[in-house]
Amino acid sequence: MTAGLDDAALAADLVREAGALALKMRQDGLTADHKTSVSDLVTAADHAAEELVLTRLRAARPADGVLGEEGTDQVGSSGRTWVVDPVDGTYNFFHGLTWWCSALALTAGDQVVLGAVYHPHDDVLWLGGPGLPTTRNGVPVAVIDDQPVAGLSAASYLHPPYFSRPEVVGAWSRAVRGTAAMRMLGSGSMDLAAVADGRLGVWFQHSVPAWDWLPGQALVEGAGGCTRRTTAGGVVWSVAGPPTAVDEVVAALGDAPV
Repeated sequence: MTAGLDDAALAADLVREAGALALKMRQDGLTADHKTSVSDLVTAADHAAEELVLTRLRAARPADGVLGEEGTDQVGSSGRTWVVDPVDGTYNFFHGLTWWCSALALTAGDQVVLGAVYHPHDDVLWLGGPGLPTTRNGVPVAVIDDQPVAGLSAASYLHPPYFSRPEVVGAWSRAVRGTAAMRMLGSGSMDLAAVADGRLGVWFQHSVPAWDWLPGQALVEGAGGCTRRTTAGGVVWSVAGPPTAVDEVVAALGDAPV
């Protein structure tokens, strides 16, 4: 199943509105609370932006489900679910860094059909999916070239609670060693948008929740890239980029497809 143009237009509006609201609230001043670790933050802007998206979706798509990072879990009757990350990269957002975004995905059953990512700092919107070629501010991105990982920059993240688990650190280290350069930027959806439009080469990360994976997965697939999930070190890894590079990263991690 593919997303309709009306779904794409709605997705674009939602992430733009959520991102603009979060940016305005940051400019007015915010405090933050910790969730799972010192680097895992939540602010009032996260909650307000998610509530904005939920309210719009209840009016525009009442039969669809909604799953949000900040607690929304609304079951629908249509078989479709909107997956919402109102502020992805909250640590960056709260501390005044620019690598953060608002993101969402639309799924039908267990298939992602649409992703939208909006970067308020640069006013850039990515939109795409498996049946909708990915665009950057309305302009189609170049199709991802197939390349080996040795010539590519990679973006990733290693969650602090896993630093003491050598099997996880080991899998991550094996994958890193095959890359040309490593970046840890702090927003999965922004990283994946950068893979989709060619500014980063490949992406891999462990223990990725749906809202950090599905929007960017859709963009990478809409740009002709490959996405896979695999287990290594006792956790699930999500990998995206050119097909050959993805195969090599999965092999380095320890291939056990999900």
